[in-house]
Amino acid sequence: MCGIFAYLNFLHPQDRKNILRILIEGLKRLEYRGYDSAGVAVDDGVDVEKGNRKIRLLKQRGKVQALNDLIDATTELDFDEKLKTHVGIAHTRWATHGEPSPVNSHPHRSDRDNEFVVIHNGIITNFKVLKQFLTNKGYSFESETDTEVIPKLLKYIHDTTEEKLEFWELVERVTLQLEGAFALAVKSRRFPDGLVCTRRGSPLLVGIRSTADVSTDRVPVLYSCDKLVDGHTPAAAGKQPGTTTYGAPDGEQTPIEYFFASDPSAVIEHTNRVIYLEDDDIAAVTNGCLSIHRHQRADEDENIVRAVHTLKMELQQIMKGNFEAFMQKEIFEQPESVVNTMRGRVNFAEGVVTLGGLVSHLHEFRRSRRLIFIACGTSYHSAMATRQLLEELTELPVMVELASDFLDRSTPIFRDDVCFFISQSGETADTLMALRYCKGRGALCVGITNTVGSSISRMTNCGVHINAGPEIGVASTKAYTSQFISLVMFGLMMCEDRVSFQPRRKAIIEGLRVLPDLIKEVLKLDASIKALSSELLDEKSLLLMGRGFNFATCLEGALKVKEVAYMHSEGIMAGELKHGPLALVDSNMPVLMICVRDGTYSKCQNALQQVLARSGRPIVICQQDDEEITKMKVGRQLRIPPCVDCLTGILSVIPLQLLSFHLARARGYDVDCPRNLAKSVTVE
Repeated sequence: MCGIFAYLNFLHPQDRKNILRILIEGLKRLEYRGYDSAGVAVDDGVDVEKGNRKIRLLKQRGKVQALNDLIDATTELDFDEKLKTHVGIAHTRWATHGEPSPVNSHPHRSDRDNEFVVIHNGIITNFKVLKQFLTNKGYSFESETDTEVIPKLLKYIHDTTEEKLEFWELVERVTLQLEGAFALAVKSRRFPDGLVCTRRGSPLLVGIRSTADVSTDRVPVLYSCDKLVDGHTPAAAGKQPGTTTYGAPDGEQTPIEYFFASDPSAVIEHTNRVIYLEDDDIAAVTNGCLSIHRHQRADEDENIVRAVHTLKMELQQIMKGNFEAFMQKEIFEQPESVVNTMRGRVNFAEGVVTLGGLVSHLHEFRRSRRLIFIACGTSYHSAMATRQLLEELTELPVMVELASDFLDRSTPIFRDDVCFFISQSGETADTLMALRYCKGRGALCVGITNTVGSSISRMTNCGVHINAGPEIGVASTKAYTSQFISLVMFGLMMCEDRVSFQPRRKAIIEGLRVLPDLIKEVLKLDASIKALSSELLDEKSLLLMGRGFNFATCLEGALKVKEVAYMHSEGIMAGELKHGPLALVDSNMPVLMICVRDGTYSKCQNALQQVLARSGRPIVICQQDDEEITKMKVGRQLRIPPCVDCLTGILSVIPLQLLSFHLARARGYDVDCPRNLAKSVTVE
């Protein structure tokens, strides 16, 4: 939920002002992950008594800009000093333990001399036990956080271990004592030019920039305990120059820069060459060379190298451009993002759908017992929105599960189940835990994510990358529609050999072909929806009703209103109206209903009549050619273009995305950074 960023410049002189600028800009790219408070740690001159560099911590409550203002007001730092080699770490926080405040902000320190400082994304579940142990050893704590046990444990192990430990070995010994999820970056006065980062359950990558040739594009993993098949330890091989580290070949020392971050968006302006760390990897930079360590091999099939990947991301993709907010930009990007999701996968001329990541498993899908879709939040709604179509096209039982509830119930899973794990970031904690649960029971696991190199994409047997492009706004918009289309494409691929399904397939494929133009037409409702938002500005609640393909649209629309406009909203199955919700309807309760020409059209009309009969004042999303709604004398109507029934959920959700955006803006809220929320939920 937090964002961590670290920058190491080796033999690449930078003044302190520019180093801080790089750290602050990195945090601003990660601010969607948390914005309660922020902090940095940089070198600050030499401690004459101890003979090593001092570390200065700067921490502030609020957004990253508040930290930037604090830095600008600081008079004790020499901003013009050139630093040939330097390690800086930075953090933006989403509070889990302790309220937002400077003392609870990261980096956290081991002692008043800042001997070890740590930034952390995740939750240490056994911190109370560790805190009690360290308290008994005479350590005092200044914050309410779980993170503070880490730097103090580093100092304790360092001071009480007789043998001299390398920096990465010290961090490894500490991580072996930690339970929970974490991504860490550690800086120390004891190891002034070194940096060690590690992860377990929280994302972390390394960006690399160098003008010189480097030794390799593949970094072997060094194991502390295990031996290889030939009996030699990888650590022994590490003594051969240039074979086990990333850096200059043959022991040369040349300028190089490393960027450690929670997300690629923080490094793309500096480099497009990255290494994705895996769980329990420990990445250490010493004398400008990067090495990757693990305690032991989990199994013989474990990947023993980490490849350097090239990011296919452009800087302009993570800029706002001419839009007021990232959320607005991402809503208006949907005509392009849905095309990117389908590009190379749907052959409209021949009516063929190919999802390359799933083709080799088609036989297993078709002979499976059931399909289980597991997700949280918006991703869960995308599965709900396509469940009916998937049942129709696959003729298999389809279950849709909230990941947290799925785990709470210890749901029975069988070897012939196929489990889909849907997550925009690919790092959602509950979804990852459900993935481990299902994988351990032998089910075929499929990932649907928007992030290449994410934990879900690496841990699943196969998957689909939705190609929606970077999504910065906390409230998901374009990722939802791309997830929706990815699941529709899966259903079309499953029934391609069924003769009786061909007319239906052709209609859906034709609907996909014209979908980008239809979305553009819906986006023209923006001005009308902005006017509607002003009418709803002072309302306390909003009911959204629909059924069939559009029930999930109501759930997703209600979630968006809650997320960014802080207004109570509830998605209601129109068929359940008489079983309780009708009691809420009166002349003061705003009701938004989706009534489109599909299999439930007449039933939705009945529900609309019931709302009108109770003096309700419904707002209706209906289709442009629907004259029957006009005859019912409904006041406010938002008319969307007609399309094939199973795709109306994409067109009908966009007005709700726009409504939530305009409501939030009219109320003066920050739509990209809603209170108490963060984009990537990497803790339970």
